[in-house]
Amino acid sequence: MKRPILILFLAVPLLLAGCTRQGPAVHATPPVAKATLVKSISQQVPRQIPITGTVHSKETATISAQVPATIRQVLVHAGDRVHAGQVLVRLDSAAMNAGLNRALAAQQAVEKQQQAAATKASLAKSTLHRYEILKKEKSVSPQEFDVVERHAQAAELQVQALNAQAAEAKAAVASARTQLGYTELRAPFAGTVTARMADPGTLATPGMPILQIDQRGPLQLYATVDESLIGAVHLGMKMPVTVDGIGQSMTGRVAEIVPAADPASRTFLLKLDLPHRKGMRPGMYATAQFPGALRSVIMAPQSAVIQRGSLAYVYVLDANGVAQLQYVTLGHTHGKDVEVLSGLSAGEQLVNEPGDRDLAGRRIEAQ
Repeated sequence: MKRPILILFLAVPLLLAGCTRQGPAVHATPPVAKATLVKSISQQVPRQIPITGTVHSKETATISAQVPATIRQVLVHAGDRVHAGQVLVRLDSAAMNAGLNRALAAQQAVEKQQQAAATKASLAKSTLHRYEILKKEKSVSPQEFDVVERHAQAAELQVQALNAQAAEAKAAVASARTQLGYTELRAPFAGTVTARMADPGTLATPGMPILQIDQRGPLQLYATVDESLIGAVHLGMKMPVTVDGIGQSMTGRVAEIVPAADPASRTFLLKLDLPHRKGMRPGMYATAQFPGALRSVIMAPQSAVIQRGSLAYVYVLDANGVAQLQYVTLGHTHGKDVEVLSGLSAGEQLVNEPGDRDLAGRRIEAQ
């Protein structure tokens, strides 16, 4: 009876060993996803030199006084929209009204003198005509005729002198009216008040700025460029421009190059025409990218880049065609492509337009 029991005890470990032996390892196949593929490339692009500036209206006017007078009313504030011809500022007009009244009184006096002189000249002319008839009949002496003739000539000269005085008086009235008109300062065009530099009660002197108005319509970027770069600038040149206030990029075109440099900063002023963008206003800060020497960069289509807050990443295919999530650092955009400063090499395959799909670890089949 002991022999079968011994055999049983020996067989149990063998059976247990057989149960615990593992078969060959089986590798799981990664899930498959279909997507279009693009490649990163190495490309030569101009080095971008940032130049900063401010957005301005293409037409700007400074409203200032043309005659010395006290400001009585400033009818607008910064930010107000105005139309062409609108009264913006009223100055004290008492002195101008007095001047106009004096000019009108002088004009009336001259006109009355004209009437009197014209009557005398007419009478003298009629008398001369009668004396000419008497002279032919030899009824007057030559001396008497000469007196009448000189009197008629003097009367005509008096009329001519008063006509000149009347023209001068008329011009004085026109000048006085013009001076009176200077007491109302009007908008030269439709636009927006961007600055108010004086208030009622201030003594305005000729040339003293009171308001600034920017015309509605096209905007320009006023940017300064170092004198070492001015030789590369030409009219019509295009530059990428970013306006911080609206967070948008656009293309500016050089419309004007101020020919003289600022002696203090040794910089030249450029004026770049900007395309219309909603929300863009005069006074906003902007940066233009001036093209410099060529440099080699890694470029990738923007459609392959996923932006999540301040992070950017792409799906890169490894040697087995499996997508791997890879974070990248981006630089400037160039049309539909973007510079990749780190995280990619040239020639890598990327998933195009991944959207919100989680493709990490999936084998990608091109479609």
